[in-house]
Amino acid sequence: MDVSKAVESRRAVKVYDPNHRMSEAEIEKLMSLAILSPTAWNIQHWRFVLVRDPQLRGQIRAVAWNQPQVTDASLLVVLTADLKAWKKEPARYWRNAPQPVRDYVLPTLANCYEGREQLQRDEGMRSCGMAATTLMLAAQEMGYQSCPMDGFDFDAVGKLINLPADHSIAMFVAIGKGIQEAMPRTGQLPLDEVVVIDRFA
Repeated sequence: MDVSKAVESRRAVKVYDPNHRMSEAEIEKLMSLAILSPTAWNIQHWRFVLVRDPQLRGQIRAVAWNQPQVTDASLLVVLTADLKAWKKEPARYWRNAPQPVRDYVLPTLANCYEGREQLQRDEGMRSCGMAATTLMLAAQEMGYQSCPMDGFDFDAVGKLINLPADHSIAMFVAIGKGIQEAMPRTGQLPLDEVVVIDRFA
């Protein structure tokens, strides 16, 4: 499947075969593709929580409006961001770069984020959003369906997964074998409404 086909065919599927299991090789391939997603400064601050424990899945479903895809999808990924990744051994993000590049990037990275809590959070959300898109398109190419989700109690889920204090949850992505078609697209806005050339009027 080419990228255009994956984009056109990807839809938010809500109903999954609860008996289907993804193989370890499939999960590894999916996550290996996800970590190729772009991040600012190559911080790679996404942390993917793969929820496999059926009891925990049930507890998460209870705080996610009882949505069935939480328990029935083959894989539930909670995308979280380590908001302080920028200062946790940042040299490792640039270890393969030439020394002059490292000499420039590392101090600049610290200057960019130090004391800028909103920017740190914004970067985390942007990065998780890009990783979620990668996950969904890769899943589509692999013959799976997916559903991005923000319909849950973020604080309750954080407690259930022992979310570290310096992390933030961005969203879920449920992935599995859909057994019910997605609803038809409900109406895309025209390009001339969403594409702005140079500046807003």
